[in-house]
Amino acid sequence: MTDGPMSEGASAPAPRVVLGVSGGIAAYKACELLRRLTESGHDVTVVPTAAALEFVGAASWSALSGKPVHTGVWDDVHEVPHVRIGKSADLVVVAPATADLLARAAHGLADDLLTNTLLTARCPVVFAPAMHTEMWEHPATQANVATLRERGAVVLDPAEGRLTGADTGKGRLPDPEEIFEVCLDLLARGAGAPDLAGRHVVVSAGGTREPLDPVRFLGNRSSGLQGYALARTAVSRGARVTLVAANVSLPDPAGVTVVHVETTAELGDQVTGAAKDADAVVMAAAPADFRPVASSDSKIKKSADGSAPSLELTQNPDILAGLSHDRLRDGQVVVGFAAETGDATGSVLDLGRAKLARKGCDLLVVNDVSGGAVFGSPDNQAVILDADGGATDVPFGTKAALAHAIWDQVAARLGG
Repeated sequence: MTDGPMSEGASAPAPRVVLGVSGGIAAYKACELLRRLTESGHDVTVVPTAAALEFVGAASWSALSGKPVHTGVWDDVHEVPHVRIGKSADLVVVAPATADLLARAAHGLADDLLTNTLLTARCPVVFAPAMHTEMWEHPATQANVATLRERGAVVLDPAEGRLTGADTGKGRLPDPEEIFEVCLDLLARGAGAPDLAGRHVVVSAGGTREPLDPVRFLGNRSSGLQGYALARTAVSRGARVTLVAANVSLPDPAGVTVVHVETTAELGDQVTGAAKDADAVVMAAAPADFRPVASSDSKIKKSADGSAPSLELTQNPDILAGLSHDRLRDGQVVVGFAAETGDATGSVLDLGRAKLARKGCDLLVVNDVSGGAVFGSPDNQAVILDADGGATDVPFGTKAALAHAIWDQVAARLGG
């Protein structure tokens, strides 16, 4: 959103972000979110509630944002801040969003500057809740969250962990870095309606490990970055996301239910269980094709004569083929990934098309991983094959860009 046309050669104006802060102990964490937004070139206006200022003072918000901080509709009233701030924003993010703030937003109340801003905003809006578990789980809060999501707002699920005092449970503010990633994604996509709102999607990520002994395992080079990008982008498009992560050393994405696993059997059990009520399943993980017939209870020692121990392998179940052939829900969309290098039997795309037919999924994302490409990189390029014979080339770019290309096709198949 801009004030007017730019002259030729002029740089694009900084995206305008409103950071709303409501009155919870997690308000201090919003300082980190503010720092990330300002340091990445965003024009940030902080709108704290009166209660938020009991935790972090106006001087801190002003110093970090480089702008004066106002909290009342009567401050600089000639500039009509209760209308102007929301109308001129490219994104509004409320972190933390307390139960009280969610209730007031859901019911359209406008009793302070922040709630006025929320009513006048015509841009994407993100709420990052933080409260005690009992407050989050209360039917009133859940109804308010459902109302906000139905209206197109992105309401992240809170994280689990230590809360105020000795309490532990679901209710922590998601990591500010992860909230920041959701904000970047929404700003990149603009003000379009969240086309996965009301949908439950399951994403797998990472690489499974099959133990040889207490020290060693069979594994692969998957980093989980593409699966995590799929989870984050699905959240920004309004979905409820379950992420089954195999041996991934990445922070949990904001608003995502994460289940950590190690082996292919564990991955299959968790994905199949979560898929029972899922609208879409995206198998971005790299399950090990084989596992040892037997795993040693003690570390396998080197032999005195220098000979290597023999290793008998057996094939793991094909999780993607099982999900594709035994759909757990009518209309469910199943997406697979194929990391190929090409060989004497065919090119990367030839092998991809054969795998698509063999697996029976709706979409297959084919990566050329020759020379170790893709693994551990923040960027990717791929071809998305569909069961109807089509192919969509996704040029080299970020893994988030590829994730959106995948969700575009999933949403189209779901009628989103």
